[in-house]
Amino acid sequence: MITVGVGLRPGTPEAAVRALLDRVAAEHGLELGDAVVATLDRRVAEPGLLAAVAPREPHGFAAAALAVVGVARPDARVAAAVGTPSVAEAAALLAAGDGAQLIVGKTAGQGVTVAVAAGAADVGLPSGGSCDTCGPGYRPASPSSGGPAQGPAATTGRRSPGEERR
Repeated sequence: MITVGVGLRPGTPEAAVRALLDRVAAEHGLELGDAVVATLDRRVAEPGLLAAVAPREPHGFAAAALAVVGVARPDARVAAAVGTPSVAEAAALLAAGDGAQLIVGKTAGQGVTVAVAAGAADVGLPSGGSCDTCGPGYRPASPSSGGPAQGPAATTGRRSPGEERR
């Protein structure tokens, strides 16, 4: 399963959320239209988020639940504002379940941050794995890898050396 974690300021417009989701999808060769969307429980009813991901409804996680998820780039400013050092990355990982890995680290837009995670069943597919064997919305990041980027590149949102851009 592919999950999208979204962190956003109250009042962030639909256009800003949609623009960042589209940018992340294009830059990483992902189809995110069917991905599960997760965020901080206080943001699930934000009009801009709801409009951008409709007809899906975002899953909300309490700040305390997000705070215990280990992420590569925690943010003290976010922690001070909402009670957890990560919203987008932590929400994506929690929604994807045990063994999930980030395939796109937090990426910032105007008032919104997005991260993408893959569930354990979708991570590390053997070379030649097809989308028929993947969760909804998943396409391998590189034709040669057969699966999403892993290691440091996966957690920072950057491609591994030699990984192709789609």
